[in-house]
Amino acid sequence: MNFGRLSTAMVTPFDEHGDIDYTALTRLINHLISTGTESIVVAGTTGESPTLSHEEKISLFRHTVQTVNGRVPVIAGTGSNDTRASLALSLEAEKTGIDAVMLVTPYYNKPSQEGMYQHFRTIAEGINTPVMLYNIPGRSAAGMTPETIVRLSHVRNICSIKEASGDLEAAAYILQHAPQDFTLYSGDDSLTLPLLSVGATGVVSVSAHVAGESMQDMIQSFFNGHPVYAASRHRDMLPLMKSMFAAPSPTPVKAALEMRGIISGDVRLPMVRLNAEEEALLRQVVQPAASFYVG
Repeated sequence: MNFGRLSTAMVTPFDEHGDIDYTALTRLINHLISTGTESIVVAGTTGESPTLSHEEKISLFRHTVQTVNGRVPVIAGTGSNDTRASLALSLEAEKTGIDAVMLVTPYYNKPSQEGMYQHFRTIAEGINTPVMLYNIPGRSAAGMTPETIVRLSHVRNICSIKEASGDLEAAAYILQHAPQDFTLYSGDDSLTLPLLSVGATGVVSVSAHVAGESMQDMIQSFFNGHPVYAASRHRDMLPLMKSMFAAPSPTPVKAALEMRGIISGDVRLPMVRLNAEEEALLRQVVQPAASFYVG
């Protein structure tokens, strides 16, 4: 499955009542595609999945598929720490026309490596859709080892991983030992270029919401044989990338999108909007970087 080089973990726009704003969602999807996004992850962590109901997730999948209308692949975030529930949601998601599912490492219950293997294998073998794994030990309290990931890479329709452990050696091990068509995406914007250098395909990005064209410029420059220029673009974007996580995500990126007039910055509790000081600091990064954005 080809997800392109720049995938965006899309936020979920809310209105002033805390409900999903589907008009803003349509506007956001079109903005992302027009600024270089090549696939969209719906209802992931950046989409505030912990606060979305089962019904809301299905509605988000359906609306996104209809709005995208085949322009880019749509990846549905259907993972949780409950194997049966994840399988059920994945089966429902398939019916909406999504192109793949993303399955996060089980959080809170901290399964063993064998438990993780069985969890992902059970879901993958129960559906027909391609699977992107998501390894993020910083949020899930337990991560997959490179050996477990390689083992899973041989399971039918597990074709990719969003790797957010921050471990370059682990990424290199995975790429060295997994099948050649198994792809690895950076789960951290700031590690995109280093991971590309060891064989990653691209990034599942947060910063691409407001810097998609610059992210594409950096990535394409690297693959077109201009690593020095790519490194310069990477360094230019680091302050913006850092600002996207200066407060609990996705609060900063939603605030940046609001500054650009694309969606509201509203989030659902337990997330809260940026305070005045945080917003002022973010604006210092966002406004001077106007060339990064298309409003």
